[in-house]
Amino acid sequence: MANHKSSVKRIRQTEARRIHNRYFAKTTRNALKAIRTTTDKAVATEMLPKVTALLDKLAKKSIIHKNKAANLKSSIQKHVNVLA
Repeated sequence: MANHKSSVKRIRQTEARRIHNRYFAKTTRNALKAIRTTTDKAVATEMLPKVTALLDKLAKKSIIHKNKAANLKSSIQKHVNVLA
């Protein structure tokens, strides 16, 4: 157990951030899976701006790295462009 008030606070903050980040990470994974599994171009085109905005927000808040966000956006854009 922590011996200092500051370390107790740090533990609380870390746990809160971990839960917050896990929620957004899971939401992002679900959104990416949904757009990758769709075969309808109209649906995928409609979902694309929402998923892109979500990735941008996560990168801005440093939940994911900006390059990872760029790579994910690129890959889903390629997927949408290939759909017929």
